[in-house]
Amino acid sequence: MNRSRELLPSVIEAIGHTPLVELSRLTRGEEGRILAKLEYLSPGFSKKDRIARQILEDAEAAGQLKPGQPVIELTSGNTGTGAAIVCAVQKRPFIAVMSRGNSEERARMMRALGAEVILVEQAEGSASGMVSGKDLQLVEERTAALTAERGAFRIDQFVRPANALAHELHTGPEIYDACGGALTAFCDFVGTGGSFAGLSKAFKARNSAIKAYVVEPEGAAVLKGMEASQPNHRIQGGGYAIAKLPLLEGAAIDGFLTVSDEEAIDAARRLASEEGIFAGFSSGANVAAALQLLRGPERGGTIVVLICDSGLKYLSTDLWR
Repeated sequence: MNRSRELLPSVIEAIGHTPLVELSRLTRGEEGRILAKLEYLSPGFSKKDRIARQILEDAEAAGQLKPGQPVIELTSGNTGTGAAIVCAVQKRPFIAVMSRGNSEERARMMRALGAEVILVEQAEGSASGMVSGKDLQLVEERTAALTAERGAFRIDQFVRPANALAHELHTGPEIYDACGGALTAFCDFVGTGGSFAGLSKAFKARNSAIKAYVVEPEGAAVLKGMEASQPNHRIQGGGYAIAKLPLLEGAAIDGFLTVSDEEAIDAARRLASEEGIFAGFSSGANVAAALQLLRGPERGGTIVVLICDSGLKYLSTDLWR
């Protein structure tokens, strides 16, 4: 559907329907193709716009979210931005709770969209720009306390099935239709596990031969069953070294890939300079992992990745210094 030909009642309806493009310059000399879903072109500049809309609309339809009730969420910034957009249109209070380890651009953007942003100090030993599982636990504790204190509805993106459902119902079919089903595999850097679980289900329902690969940071590949030796990696938005993610339970996983900080950063910079796609750390991780697949088990295939968010959210980090 070409949304540019429609008059939309609000920016909420502009979420999704992002372009799928081939990274033909970046894959020059490789055997195979990489197709990139440009989720950074959504109104909040990330794939998380989709889940914020799905969770809030489903909760409202089910009577779980009351008129005028505040909404709250633990966020690295992207789900919070999506929620801030939906809540701004619906005239709802929104509270974002975020670790100080995340880039400051995200907090500024959420505040501009009318959100109340509460920053939680990092755990002892954590470095700025590197959010660990311990940092996330501190944010979780603060979020739980504020949810009770404010009588708020919590988006709870790590556990709500609507997270994965947004990608199963929308992102996956959009990708499959855009490429005419001509994909052999996809790989996805895991944060909550929602996009991986939703895409895996959507693709395999259409073609069970499509392979699904989890991407994790080098030194924090706990989903693969390894010990976390480097929880303070630099790939923001995921790889929290949480061994069990509810949304991944029962998801079809065909393999695991690890990406180093340097590989993710190099791929993100190449995306910008060679393809004109200005993206963040996790998008770089996805592309680096896809290149691994083309040079290994998926040689000659067509790999799909998500361009998860915009590089504008990382201007203060060493990604663009």
